[in-house]
Amino acid sequence: MHPLDTHWLNQRCFHQLGIDVELTSVPSGQSLNLPSTTAPVKALNSTCNSHGHVMFMDSFLTQCPPLGLESLRVKDPQLRASSYKRRGLGPHRGRLNIQSGIEDGDIYDGAWCAQYEDKKQWLEVDARRPTRFTGVILQGRSSIWRSVEVTVQFSNDTLVWQPAMNGTKEAVFEGNQDTETPVLALFNESATVARYIRINPQSWYENGTICLRAEVLGCTLPDPNNIYAWQQTEQGTKDKLDFRHHNYKEMRKLMKSVTEACPDITHIYSIGKSHMGLKMYVMEISDHPGKHELGEPEFRYVAGMHGNEALGRELLLNLMQYICQEYKLGNQRIVRLVKETRIHLLPSMNPDGYEMAFKKGSELAGWALGRYSYQGIDMNHNFADLNKVMWDAIEFDFQNNDKSKLINHYIPIPEYYTAEDAFVALETRAVINWMQNIPFVLSANLHGGELVVTYPFDRTEDWAPHDDTPTPDNSFFRWLATVYASTNQVMSNPDRRPCHNENFQRYNNIINGANWHTVQGSMNDFSYLHTNCFDVTVELSCDKFPHASELPIEWENNKESLLIYMEQVHRGLKGVIRDKDTEAGIADAIIKVDDIDHHIRSVADGDYWRLLNPGEYEVTVSAEGYNPSTRMCRVMYEHYPTICDFRLTKTPKQRLKEILAKGGKLPKDLQLRLRQLRLRKLRASTKAINSRRAAASRKARGS
Repeated sequence: MHPLDTHWLNQRCFHQLGIDVELTSVPSGQSLNLPSTTAPVKALNSTCNSHGHVMFMDSFLTQCPPLGLESLRVKDPQLRASSYKRRGLGPHRGRLNIQSGIEDGDIYDGAWCAQYEDKKQWLEVDARRPTRFTGVILQGRSSIWRSVEVTVQFSNDTLVWQPAMNGTKEAVFEGNQDTETPVLALFNESATVARYIRINPQSWYENGTICLRAEVLGCTLPDPNNIYAWQQTEQGTKDKLDFRHHNYKEMRKLMKSVTEACPDITHIYSIGKSHMGLKMYVMEISDHPGKHELGEPEFRYVAGMHGNEALGRELLLNLMQYICQEYKLGNQRIVRLVKETRIHLLPSMNPDGYEMAFKKGSELAGWALGRYSYQGIDMNHNFADLNKVMWDAIEFDFQNNDKSKLINHYIPIPEYYTAEDAFVALETRAVINWMQNIPFVLSANLHGGELVVTYPFDRTEDWAPHDDTPTPDNSFFRWLATVYASTNQVMSNPDRRPCHNENFQRYNNIINGANWHTVQGSMNDFSYLHTNCFDVTVELSCDKFPHASELPIEWENNKESLLIYMEQVHRGLKGVIRDKDTEAGIADAIIKVDDIDHHIRSVADGDYWRLLNPGEYEVTVSAEGYNPSTRMCRVMYEHYPTICDFRLTKTPKQRLKEILAKGGKLPKDLQLRLRQLRLRKLRASTKAINSRRAAASRKARGS
């Protein structure tokens, strides 16, 4: 907007604030006397100055949301700077919480850094429309440098700048004192309407340089003359959900409200308590909540493993509300999902960490506060390392040609891990017990801070920092990751920029976890090796803790992905393994798919689910005391599994054991067969003895 074109801007600003005033053309610099108003603001003695700013003498706009430097709603072309040392330290890197690459000096450094060390350096943000600026959040470089004081200026044309004032003097705001902690600087005595804002460092670390990461707080105003009119209305949602951040008590209250609204399909239970005694609540959604139904797969979403990665928590709370509402409305997709799937939603695996981050707020928690448990444990590295157990067994088999010790599924937890003094979080133990008690088939672990879906293995075999380390089910895991990433509205946008220092679009927004960075003791690897469940990690957003105003947009970004990923639990084979004579289900039967070196097992009632891509497979089922059975099973492209049942017959030895265990007598034909078998063994043994004696005699004569 032209700096002298103040008429429309001022009138719009006042109307936006609820001040009913008609303005005629106002000469530059002339004061306005506003009429009294019932609006909940103190806005007297306002001035329309020569730069097109409307100045208010009281601070009432502290609740304006961030413009979106961290979340990337503010695009790179909207950021400028007076200078920068190199491309990797350009203004596009001056975003709150942006993370640098492994090595400094690449194109992904962790801040904007000025080329020169003087007080004329600035970082500029173009809001692209009139905005009521209310504050900035300042943070140091993701390295060792820091700046400590800044001034702020505003403009509508980038030619004439008006400073933020403190009374009659230019305001100087205290900035960050370290590289991590965000510092909030509010414009306490005035709120300014303008299009551009500059942050101007006035002091910095004496042995360093001027480096800065920032977020800008402001309420954008409509502007019909804006060439970026398509940005006037943020993408929202038609769903009537509770879009805000919920602390522990509010989360519990919301979950209870869902069960009250849909008592026939929901049930809340707790899997344990955190270190601080907060219950870890799960919402179960099923047409028969509270019990496992034969043939119905179990699905889970887990969020909040890192307490400061808050988006997953809110998405699961939104999801349970949405399913309840749509089920009552008769949405056939949701009805089918509820009737055919038992769904478990754990919105907060780390409630202690979340409470710490929540108290600071979405923009002030920084990158790490609340990530760890109250004991300081990173729960994504806290599960038993079963990869090592498996790889050691494979190495033993290779060296000794002994397959008896080779295991590829249901790998037991090492004794050291279950010891009372083992450094294992209470929350981790609770989730492991949960995994062992419910026969989950498919899961996803919701994280934040990036935009990518990772799949196991998460640990490299040789401890390399990163290396592609696929599972035997790699093709299906890639399918799962692709399903979520390709339907996520942000991940699938070819024009989006990288969040921090990795361009995952070159991998179609999916990556093997170990190929990104090696993680020992991840939930994904543990789930795959210790249970039947396939698990991936979804990094939902560049911003770990997005502002509440962004939650409706994030819901729309992820809604379809959340639903279609759940539906993948019905992809592949399912069936029941029964005793041929009694029709009783056989538990712990091993299901082996030819050419895939990872087996699964049937659960208590004999039912099983084997996730597979479309194709024809040779499947062999074996169980203790039964003869193995093999058949061909074809997985189709339809959105439902192929039924592949098995009926096993007992081995003669097993029948004998059961008869003797009951104190019964053997049938005559079986007695005759056993006598014949013993006689054959006796004859064979006698023949072998005689043969050895004859050989010894010949040897003696020859000597």
